[in-house]
Amino acid sequence: MQEKKEIIYSELSYKIIGIAYKVFNLLQYGHQEKYYQRALELELKKEKIKYEKEKEVALNYNGSKIGKYYLDFLIEDKIIVELKILSVYRYKNIRQVLEYLKETNKKLAILIYFTQEGVKYRRVINPRFNLF
Repeated sequence: MQEKKEIIYSELSYKIIGIAYKVFNLLQYGHQEKYYQRALELELKKEKIKYEKEKEVALNYNGSKIGKYYLDFLIEDKIIVELKILSVYRYKNIRQVLEYLKETNKKLAILIYFTQEGVKYRRVINPRFNLF
């Protein structure tokens, strides 16, 4: 019999996704990403969820900083949240958050897409953590 695995940060993930739906339901489709980001930030504050917005993450090579990334949000120092205004999942977005996960050594990122059809999301797990 296969052992059932626990969903990583399930409660916090559900809260974040719920907030994204709330933001979309009030704003609807058709705005720039920065406005969804600002609305999401207001809801995170309202829910008293700790976050860092546009958190800078250094990209290092052999001990030298060669670049930097900016995370849309780092929630509770656990979950990276990346917002997109797209109608379809794109591999480059998944690759982007995989890079973020690698550099931050976090377990989970959530890609949130604001589309004409509504909110879509994808949980992306850091492959460094063997969860299966």
